[in-house]
Amino acid sequence: MSKLALPATMACLLACSPALADDIGGATDILCTVLETQVCLEAGGCVQIHPEDLNVPRFLRLDTGKKRLYTTSASGENRETIADSIERADGQLILQGVEAGRGYSLFIHEPSGQATFASAAEGRSATAFAACTPAVDD
Repeated sequence: MSKLALPATMACLLACSPALADDIGGATDILCTVLETQVCLEAGGCVQIHPEDLNVPRFLRLDTGKKRLYTTSASGENRETIADSIERADGQLILQGVEAGRGYSLFIHEPSGQATFASAAEGRSATAFAACTPAVDD
């Protein structure tokens, strides 16, 4: 093995492994950080894109009691949506709703805090992967 192979392998393992998140089981206030996003078009396939280019905030909070998904106060934005449904079962938290002509779903694996967001409208969709943790007041 060359002298460069081990550092390159280690760098790939660190960069390619999923981001660390926390167990959010039972948490009612959750903070998620968006790690990766992609957009898909019916006629054009899918491409990875920066969250900012999709107007997706890097940090989102979820209040499960109020079914509220919103931006952090530090973001300087004042964005929120109230979900139509939220369900917790078998270590999964699923939130769904409709807003601005799009349907959306948020799935969080509670033991790991790993999350997947999806939004869809006619002929297009966006997906985001995130890491979540129980939130503290901001």
